[in-house]
Amino acid sequence: QVQLVESGGGLVQPGGSLRLSCAVSISIFSINAMGWYRQAPGMERELVAHMSNGGRTNYPDSVKGRFTISTDNALNTVYLQMNSLKPEDTAVYYCNVQAQWPYSGDYWGKGTLVTVSS
Repeated sequence: QVQLVESGGGLVQPGGSLRLSCAVSISIFSINAMGWYRQAPGMERELVAHMSNGGRTNYPDSVKGRFTISTDNALNTVYLQMNSLKPEDTAVYYCNVQAQWPYSGDYWGKGTLVTVSS
């Protein structure tokens, strides 16, 4: 079983920055792909950042240039750096990994709340 624990959420003013962390219970090298998703009240969960195990990243237009996904392989941690935050970025943010054998599967954290408000 793979466990993911997100942290770093909180209240931030518009234009501010936050860095979310996702501690993974297995080696980053055992992961095929990783991503950050968010879900606002009454909305569907949406992808905000994706990284393949080759390091290729992908972002939707809504966050491109503002959000950056990265990893610390020694700490088995996935990060989401969020800059120039807007009120519409308010949501619960979830970490997701697609693990390789023998862990094969799709795993989610419990989420961390980000609120952008003045």
